[in-house]
Amino acid sequence: MSSNLIFHVDINSCYASCEKILDPSLARKPAVVLSNNDGCIIALDAHAKALGFSMGQPWFEVKQRAHEQGVIARSSNYELYGDISDRVMRVLQEYAGDFEQYSIDEAFLSAPVSPAEAQSLARTIKDDLARRVGVPVCVGVARTKTLAKLSNKAAKKIPALSGVCVWDALPTERREALLTTLPVSELWGVGSRSARRLTLQGICSIKDLALAPPTLIRERFNVVLMRTALEVRGIPAIEWEENRIMKDQLIYSRSFSDPITTEEQMCQVLSVYAQRAAQRLVKHQQTARYISAFCSTSYFAQGVQSHPAVRVKLDTATADPVVITRASHRLLTRADFGVARYVRAGIILTDLHPAAYEPLLEPFISPHDKRQIARLLHTVQEQCGEHSVGLGYAGLSHKPSWEMKREMLSPRGTTHWNELATAKIR
Repeated sequence: MSSNLIFHVDINSCYASCEKILDPSLARKPAVVLSNNDGCIIALDAHAKALGFSMGQPWFEVKQRAHEQGVIARSSNYELYGDISDRVMRVLQEYAGDFEQYSIDEAFLSAPVSPAEAQSLARTIKDDLARRVGVPVCVGVARTKTLAKLSNKAAKKIPALSGVCVWDALPTERREALLTTLPVSELWGVGSRSARRLTLQGICSIKDLALAPPTLIRERFNVVLMRTALEVRGIPAIEWEENRIMKDQLIYSRSFSDPITTEEQMCQVLSVYAQRAAQRLVKHQQTARYISAFCSTSYFAQGVQSHPAVRVKLDTATADPVVITRASHRLLTRADFGVARYVRAGIILTDLHPAAYEPLLEPFISPHDKRQIARLLHTVQEQCGEHSVGLGYAGLSHKPSWEMKREMLSPRGTTHWNELATAKIR
């Protein structure tokens, strides 16, 4: 009998896998991806893990050993990863009834299939993504989102499953063994603090949570954890979020390759960050009513500690880069230039709404909104690159010295004409 089953699809070692798509020479080599300014490891493939490398390791500490063991390092290429993610999601939507992109590398989709049909469909999805996009994925299938996530975890860790796990197709004893042996902290949505509190209540394994009365979980914890408990029992309790992209806030924050010490440099930083944040609003057809700007010195550096911040309520909800840039500059009066060495800054846009959510009378429309300056900048930068045009201090003719360091950046071969991959026939 067919039923509506939920598929959870997750890209294996997402950033490292994206790097290997356009560079076949990496196919059989261990690879790691580094954080902003090439600081620490934020992604690595199975080969690198087998050599003893792990997430969060500072690159300067393991760099020599990595070179000796043939590990290839790449700087974070977020534009490439975002484009590959978009391609994966478009393919997945072809198979979906309901669809929800949960993060850059994972999504939920549903299909009215039996467990036997789900096994075949999951392998089709896996093979199709490998053929059409070039990324390896694992697929977990179950009657609830929580069990689908758990199934995906099993698909990754149990080699015999070959990257696909259909929960209802597993032997009963195998399912019971997983639920009994896995700690409750392995469940999606159960954080470390909740796991400790559950353990104090005698709920240590996933099986313990499934057997606990849902009303008791709600009373002693919260309704969110109660829904997780119901989902482990096979009862759907977590709703679909088809418009997850409409989040409560938008953050654009980066650390600098060189510290910022002057007002002119910080003015340029805020101008660039504010306009990039505005472009993201335009891309997602959103507007913001509040803007916060901040900068900070290193918490570990000696000398002056300074962490100024400012929050500005805009006259109207807007994506106008001129308005957002001017508002961000209010931070400049609160910074300690000349004595503090700032290593990070950011822009936070909140109270987000869909564009045209609050229609305005003609006299209240910003002249820049009326002339669609934000849309114009977005179009030019999409076609010619983010450094091609900017307003005021953000009108850069070359990359500023404070931009984050990415010395091992791979080409953005799917989004930039001048960085296209070259194929050779021998």
